[in-house]
Formats: sequence, C-alpha cells, structure tokens
Amino acid sequence: MDTDTAPESVTYDVAIVGSGLAGSILAAILARQGTKVLLVDGGSHPRFSIGESTIPFTLVSLRILAERYGVPEISELASFTSTTKTLGPHFGIKRHFGFLLHHEGVPQNPVEVNEFGTPPHILHEAAHLFRQETDAYMFLVAAKYGAKIRQNFIVDDVEFEDSGVRLAGKRGEYRARYLVDASGLRSPVASKLGLREDPCRFKHHSRSLWNHALNVTPTDELFTHVNPKLRPPWPWYEGTVHHMFEGGWAWVIAFDNNKWSKNPLCSIGMTVDPRKFPKVPGMSPEEDFARLCAPFPDIARQFEGCIPAREWVSTERQQYSTSTSVGDRWMLLANTAGVIDPLFSRGLSNTAEAINVLAYRLLRAVKDDDFSAERFEFVDRAQQAALDFNDELVNAAFISWKDYGLWSAVFRIWAWGANAGVWRLQEALSLYREDGKDEHFTELEKVPHLGLYWPDNDGFAELHNLMVKQLDAVEAGTVAPADATDLLYDEIQHADYFPKGFGLAEREVRFIKPNPHTMINLMRWAKREGDPQLARIMTHNIREAVKARLRGNKLF
Repeated sequence: MDTDTAPESVTYDVAIVGSGLAGSILAAILARQGTKVLLVDGGSHPRFSIGESTIPFTLVSLRILAERYGVPEISELASFTSTTKTLGPHFGIKRHFGFLLHHEGVPQNPVEVNEFGTPPHILHEAAHLFRQETDAYMFLVAAKYGAKIRQNFIVDDVEFEDSGVRLAGKRGEYRARYLVDASGLRSPVASKLGLREDPCRFKHHSRSLWNHALNVTPTDELFTHVNPKLRPPWPWYEGTVHHMFEGGWAWVIAFDNNKWSKNPLCSIGMTVDPRKFPKVPGMSPEEDFARLCAPFPDIARQFEGCIPAREWVSTERQQYSTSTSVGDRWMLLANTAGVIDPLFSRGLSNTAEAINVLAYRLLRAVKDDDFSAERFEFVDRAQQAALDFNDELVNAAFISWKDYGLWSAVFRIWAWGANAGVWRLQEALSLYREDGKDEHFTELEKVPHLGLYWPDNDGFAELHNLMVKQLDAVEAGTVAPADATDLLYDEIQHADYFPKGFGLAEREVRFIKPNPHTMINLMRWAKREGDPQLARIMTHNIREAVKARLRGNKLF
C-alpha cells in the first residue's frame, strides 16, 4: 500500500516514523480519538520481524490499551485464540516459559530445568506472534481509523521549527506539530540530535543471531525420560523454550506447535556475550550459529537438520541507550529509546507500557497545543527506568547460568515480580470496567520503584537490589554462587510479599503449574500471612476470576 506525496501545506498533528507494532498501535489510538496522524515507514508490510514471545504483562497491557482508548482490534493480539480467529492459523501457542540449563560436552541434566505455566483457567492462552501478520494487521487498523500512511518513504532529514517538525525524503516532505520516532536503532531523531550514549550505559553485553526455520525438532523429542517427575506438565515445545549456558542462550519459538496452525515455521536464535563468544572473521552467520551450538549436545540436536527460511540476521553488540527519549516536539518510543536483550520477552511489554503512559498525554498536548518536553517527562522516566531494571535482571541471569541453584533463585524472583505486576494491572482494568474512571490507570503511575514489574512494593524492590548485588559479587569472584543462592532463598522464604505453597518459594519445585486449587490456596495464604497490598490485589483478582469462571468466561 502506498500513497502520493502529501501537499506541503498539510500539517499533521502527529507524525510517527516507523510502522511496527509500536508505531501502528499508537497511530491507531490517536486516529481513533480524532487526531490527524501521519504514519511513515522506510519499508513496507508484510515483513519479517522478531519479538514474537508474549508474556502475561504484555497481554493485560494490550487489553488496557484496547479498552482505555477504544481500539478493540488491539485486544485481538492478546491471546492465542483471538489471533488465530482474527488473523488466521499462523500462530504458535504459548502455555509456559521453559528453561533448560546446559553445560559443555555433556547431555542436558533433566533436574536443571524450570517451567512456569500460564494459568489457562484465568488468562487466555498466550501466543507466539507471527510478526509479519500482526504488524501488517495493526498497520491496516491505523489506516482504517484515518491515519495517513506512507510506506517506502525513507526520512533523510528532520528539522525542528518553532511551530512543528519537518520530515524530508527523496519522495517528498511532510510537516507535523509533533514527532514520534518509533523506527528503532537507526532513528533519524537520535542521529540528528546525537542522543545515543557512547559508551552505552547498560551493564549487559550480548550479540544475536536469528532466523525462521523449517524442520526444527520438537524439544520434547530430544529427551526420553522414563521417570515422569522429569517430564514437565506441559510439553516443552508448546511454550517458549530457552536453552541456557554460561555466557548465552538460544530460543525456540514455535509457530507449528498446535493442531490449528498452518504455519510450518519456527523462530530460532541465540544471544551470547561477545566478550566470551566473539565473532570469527569471515564466518557466515549460519556457520557461527552452528559453532555456538556445537559444544552443547542437546542444543545442537535441537537445530540439527533444520532449514533456514530466509537469510540469517547477525548483530554486533545489540545494546544501545539514549541520554533522553523526549524533547520539545519529539520523542523516541519503545525500542527506539534503547534495547537490552530478548531474554524474558520484555520488549513488547515495554512497548505497551510506554504507549499507555504516552497516548493520553499526547492527546491532551494536541488539544492544548503544548508539546513541550516537560509534558512528557514521566514517559522518559518510565522508559529509561524499564530499560535500566531490565538490564540489571538480564545481566544477573547471564551471570547465574554458571550454577543451577543460583539461576533457580533468579528465575523465581523474575517470575513472581512479573506475575505480581500482572495482578496489579488486572485490578486496575477490572475497576475501570466497573466505573469507566481513567484514574485507575493514572494511579498506577504513582510508584516509588518505576521500571520494576511490581513497582510499588518496597520489599520486592529490596529483593531485586539484593539479587543484583549478589550476582555482581559472584561475577567479581567475591561471593561463592552457593552462598549467594542461600542468601536469596532465605529472603524469598521469609518474605511476606513472596507466595508460599505456590511452588515459587519452594526450592525443590522445578515446575510451577497454576491451577484453581493452587490459586485459592495462594489467596488464603495472602490473606493470613501476606503483605497487605498483595492480599488486596490477589483477593480482588481471584474473586473476579471465580465470577468470570462461573459465567463461562476468563478474567483477562
């Protein structure tokens, strides 16, 4: 789809550069609310993209965007069922997060694994998003609501004027009162204003390789464990698989893992620390991927015989950061502001979070004709804090993979923080559905620990900081992994903000499978012994889930 060059006299309220999910969702919201929007992109749809794994935080955030801003199409991305029904049978199902730790030269140890399930009785099953479908879908939704779209328009220059912004390219130019740059790494605004930090401020270092492939061996076929206690409650291949090793990890995100799918592809990739695994000059990305897999027998078997469906992508260090993401009449959105690592799938949730705090501010700015940086200062703080905390978490995880016990503690801290954050969002959404008051969402912004999934619990923030401190000490060699592990578990097992009897606080439990019984027990524990805030949000949401279940629906 393309359009003729707009007359120079046309001035849009908001111009958005980049029509991936971030740019297209924001364009749809603004256009739906009557804003004059221009959405431009240097490429065209459909197109290859990664960022395919969703997490519960992302799914609830998308539903909030859909209901808060009146764009129901956004919620079609928020479950496997809805994506399959609306966009077609091209998506993978995600029943869990699966983690398997590997060591060089030996088979994978079946006790060094973890699986955390998505509770299907509460949350509609998550999807592995086939991004060429989802991104094109949202791009067309934006057009349907009235956004002016322009594909294959490369922005060569950006000029900021007192009254607005001018975008210039070989195929014409456009003017707008405000500019949102959602174009990613090669941002014209970041380049023009010199916003990239050099060196990048993030602690974490990784480079990546990825592709889509045919004939990927289902992960469960790699193992023949007779003991049922060694087999996870859900097949590995029916979730997002993380093969971890000291210094890196590989992913398996299947689109062909359910009976409804007509998509034969699987997303495969790897991120490694380039200081430990530097590139070999003259080696192709495909050869590099095979070289990195080879020391780990079961990882190598996972990808043996698979057929790449396109050219491999290989990056240098993928982390980048910016000094600020907002200014007078412009902002950098989501991964344009910075990138960490695909581990824990936070990229899409960061996108949804950022749009949620940006959209209503931008709508007010259009109405007031005031696009000063001060109006968007919170958006910058939120984006930067999310990047910084995710940097700490991912860096800690990479360090922990030298010792399974240490990793298992990091896994539990991540899993509980992410899930407590989901309950917090869902409480706000449930209350909004009752009375339609936007304050339920704006109150979520008033937190002391911006950037954490659970940003308003002091105890959890202290646990996060303790984890970071201990893992840094392990990396420095001043603390033994076993001592750091014991210290973290001691805090987990005595904290009133960390659930007991659910599997997360219990060191010996490797597979966490939420079900109605465990959720009711969790609510009872929270009411008797838990942190008051946790007791409130758990009680509210589980009661709402029971009501929804009785109606034959699901809560989220």
